[in-house]
Amino acid sequence: MQEAKIDLKKAQQESMDRPRYQYSWLARFFFRMMDVITGKQVTLGKAKLIETLASIPYRAWENRQYARMTRHYRNQELVRNAHDVVKWSREAQDNEYWHLLVLNEKMKEDGVKDPWYLYWPIPSMMVLSYVLLSKTLALFVPRRAYLFNAEFEDHAEHVYAQFVAEHPELEEQPVNNPIVNEYEDFQNWADVLRRIGLDERNHMNSSFVFSGRPESVVKYNGMP
Repeated sequence: MQEAKIDLKKAQQESMDRPRYQYSWLARFFFRMMDVITGKQVTLGKAKLIETLASIPYRAWENRQYARMTRHYRNQELVRNAHDVVKWSREAQDNEYWHLLVLNEKMKEDGVKDPWYLYWPIPSMMVLSYVLLSKTLALFVPRRAYLFNAEFEDHAEHVYAQFVAEHPELEEQPVNNPIVNEYEDFQNWADVLRRIGLDERNHMNSSFVFSGRPESVVKYNGMP
């Protein structure tokens, strides 16, 4: 997964030091509602809910772009641009799913049960709401859809950075899980969660590019 040596501790500190993006009213409302449901404290359960939702916009974009390519297959420029979105969406979906698997393994290892908001019907209601929002934005205002996702991913990046900062014991917890090692091979859980946070930054950066705001990309050594 890593193409260059990345200082994950430095990346985490950069996340902690960087102010959050100036969120839109829609994003602020969305995050506030999540806090109402999960509480303000950052927990693995809260991160797991974030990952449950994280892949939804990418699926909406993939479906939307396939429909565009089918209707406008004679327009090679449109097809090329749409294919770029599809390719990125697929990769991001897979990556977000890995995050969900990794968090689940960590909770199992720690003997932590899913909080109440991860049991039916709460996740189903939140997923349905987010599916409707994502499909609506993808259909009518795709650039706004990408920007909202950048806000979501910025929020997720800060959540992981904060969680690692609040749990220094993760530095001493070895990773001996074959599922986690398949995601990426790290010596301790702190680096696993730092890597997930950096993945979210990559998703945020790509979302900024597709939304037409490349100046908002957060650069770092070793970025893809």
